[in-house]
Amino acid sequence: KLFILHGRKPERISKREIKRLHDCMSAWMQYFITYTICLLKLKPCNHASMHCIAKVRKLIDSNFYKGISRMNIVSTMIEAHIFRESGKGIEFLLLKRSEGQPYPGLWQMVTGKIKADERAHQTAMREIKEETGLIPVQLWVAPTVNSFYEPKDEYICLLPVFAARVETDKIKLSPEHTEYQWFDKITAQKLLAWEGQRKAVQIIEDYFLNEKSFFHFVESSLK
Repeated sequence: KLFILHGRKPERISKREIKRLHDCMSAWMQYFITYTICLLKLKPCNHASMHCIAKVRKLIDSNFYKGISRMNIVSTMIEAHIFRESGKGIEFLLLKRSEGQPYPGLWQMVTGKIKADERAHQTAMREIKEETGLIPVQLWVAPTVNSFYEPKDEYICLLPVFAARVETDKIKLSPEHTEYQWFDKITAQKLLAWEGQRKAVQIIEDYFLNEKSFFHFVESSLK
């Protein structure tokens, strides 16, 4: 609010005001927002910008943050929504998790862990093939990122979201899943457990069918 609504230069924000911002945000979010606004609001080569960035870094390393727990933020997984075109619009492929898997019986899109030698889009292509036997004809990076909190190891995981278009329905499930089915958007959203997943389905349909999306989908390599 101080930065955006009032248009005040970050270097003129007092330590007391920054403390007030900190009190209503977690340490990592405070750092991210403050640092990002510093870079976007002022030119990177601007002296005031460099002064502000230095001030933020100093606060991060100072006793101002002493005693505040830090949480790791990682990005080690992907989420891929497979869809096909039909006479009624587009349909989304959902998979039902097997017994013995985490969240047994849950309907979901394709997910998977990123290997050390992979880029995220390569993980999406590999996981789609492993879990469904399908090879997308087109793959896009959707303009959204999903997340979840892992309380056991105390970290937040960010998942890049992909949209994959296929032209065949010859599906071969892996042992991770017992069933598959094609659903329209409304039914898919009812079955998906997390809000971010339901939101991704809405964004994908808006972009490819309704032309309502203001976001830009970036087409990704299939290799």
